[in-house]
Amino acid sequence: MSESWAQEGQDVQAPPAAADSVTAGALLRQAREAAGLHVAALAVALKVPVRKLEALEDNRWDVLTDSVFVRALASSVCRNLKVDPQPILDRLPRTPAPRLMQASEGINAPFRAPSDAAPPSWYDQVTKPVFLVVFAILLGAIVIILLPARHEAPPVALMPTEAQPVLVPPPNPAPTMDIPAAAASTPVAAAAPPVAPAPAVSSAAPPVAAPSAASSGATASASASAPAAPAAPASGIVVVRTKGQSWVEVTDARGAMVLRRQMESGEAAGVSGALPLRVTIGRVDNTEVQVRGKSFDLRPVSRDNVARFEVK
Repeated sequence: MSESWAQEGQDVQAPPAAADSVTAGALLRQAREAAGLHVAALAVALKVPVRKLEALEDNRWDVLTDSVFVRALASSVCRNLKVDPQPILDRLPRTPAPRLMQASEGINAPFRAPSDAAPPSWYDQVTKPVFLVVFAILLGAIVIILLPARHEAPPVALMPTEAQPVLVPPPNPAPTMDIPAAAASTPVAAAAPPVAPAPAVSSAAPPVAAPSAASSGATASASASAPAAPAAPASGIVVVRTKGQSWVEVTDARGAMVLRRQMESGEAAGVSGALPLRVTIGRVDNTEVQVRGKSFDLRPVSRDNVARFEVK
């Protein structure tokens, strides 16, 4: 008769009865106390939790992982405390040798592999959620592709009609006028009446530009031939004249800047405002100042070639 055997799970057996009642945990505690080590210091040296060592010394095997871990931990403690581990290991629980048990069924018990099952039908394959989602996506894509083509079909028939060119007769060009040089001062707006109506603005633009160019050229020649008018003399409470480059700043009683100017050689500027006027002159050596028509000496009020004074 054929039989099958299976390996039974490992069970932890109680330690064998010793000659005395001293347990392995008690021996470990006595060795640690004899070495003068605290349980926390020993746990740090072995890099294990304190509760593991306490459970080992209290013989609480249910807290620890298994008998293999218990024996390994006890051996490490003995090695650290430099004591003989054999008496302690003899008192620890041991893992029994695996024993065989007789199976209830014989070797000819039926066995069914997953590949022996019947393959699923095509209906089962098609009705899976994955296939349904893919089918819905494909159907939606087909609908989106076909609908715009149906709506865009009518405008295609109208395209030849819209593409026919429209013939527009050219507008009559606006008559040009010769403007004499004597009439250069006349505004350009006087030539506006001869311009063609609004529809021909784009084509009539070049003729209108010609009188403008002619009038601008005549104006430039007239202004060039006219003599330059003499500059008006500067007047005011304070009059500044320069013999070279200089600058001037004038502030009135309200703090407003009345004059701030960079002046060149030969220029003059007059200033009036609410008194007192605070005047700052740069480049005293190139500047002459008159206050109420009288020459004002800048040297007493100047420093580093810059003069500052008030006119009250």
